[in-house]
Amino acid sequence: MATVRFEHAEHVYPGAKSAAVSDFDLSIEDGEFVVLVGPSGCGKSTSLRMLAGLEECTAGAIWIGDQDVTNVAPKDRDIAMVFQNYALYPHLSVADNMAFALKIAGVGKADRRERVVEAAKLLDLTDVLDRKPKALSGGQRQRVAMGRAIVRQPQVFLMDEPLSNLDAKLRVSTRTQIAALQQRLGITTVYVTHDQVEAMTMGHRVAVMKDGLLQQVDTPLALYDRPVNLFVAGFIGSPAMNLLSAKTAGDGIAVVDGFELPIDRTAAAASSGAVTLGIRPEAWRVAGPDEPGYPVQVVVVEELGADAYVYATPAGASERPVGGVLPQIVARVTGRQTLTRGQEVRLTADPAAVHVFDTESGARLAG
Repeated sequence: MATVRFEHAEHVYPGAKSAAVSDFDLSIEDGEFVVLVGPSGCGKSTSLRMLAGLEECTAGAIWIGDQDVTNVAPKDRDIAMVFQNYALYPHLSVADNMAFALKIAGVGKADRRERVVEAAKLLDLTDVLDRKPKALSGGQRQRVAMGRAIVRQPQVFLMDEPLSNLDAKLRVSTRTQIAALQQRLGITTVYVTHDQVEAMTMGHRVAVMKDGLLQQVDTPLALYDRPVNLFVAGFIGSPAMNLLSAKTAGDGIAVVDGFELPIDRTAAAASSGAVTLGIRPEAWRVAGPDEPGYPVQVVVVEELGADAYVYATPAGASERPVGGVLPQIVARVTGRQTLTRGQEVRLTADPAAVHVFDTESGARLAG
């Protein structure tokens, strides 16, 4: 097992005007499961490939354990990579696919067989060891790819969107298996995905990237509860956080579309005026009959049984659409609360649950 360190790592593709990854600084502890997440083109896969040695580190350094591997060949880095497309040899059996790297490395036949059988038991592949990849389901092929990595007993696992080719139901069950397997093996793992739900449910820590820059690294709940900027706030969470343009007005008050919402006093004091409020769907509640709140008109109620998601537009928004698209508010309410399409209600939130960001810089304000 080993730690992993990126020290101000950078990669610039030939002919590119800007770096695909810039000033990437990240330390990963021994046995930790870290997920790199972000939208397409943010540099997460490039970062992983730099660690694997498949892309050049054009500046900075990368360490695995006590070894600087910045200029070390991929085969000498003691890593195992699981690719998005499985990369299995179609003419080889499952057992031979799993043992292939060991055979190339000169591992004896008996030892190879022992490692393959052990990995097959872990991955529930014992009954398909003699089959060819074409006779397997997508989930089984992904487990074979995992098994090929496990038998090598590397210091670090690298996984590049390994679940993206699976259907939604299989993706949920397989990500649970991968997380449980990593915990059992205790091998340092770096996992890349664009799916923030996947990142939040699997990683010990999650690193959020945008435009080649690392935005925030923290535990899933810390990212959810205290995003450092507007990008992280909008990216993490499903449904996404509601982001509302506002202006501070007095002690602990923000004005949205002419209506007052209470906010943290410290955050209000740190603002020069224009702010963006971030409110999670579950932080909203329907205001009482005599209670002030933000008026919205219900568009759709998504019933889920125990609770429901209310999709609404600000009252009067039809008169002032932005770019031809009406702004949307999402609120989670109890499933037995009767709300109907077209109904107007007022929403409010506890000041402690309202995130306040500087509109110009996007940075989180104190509070």
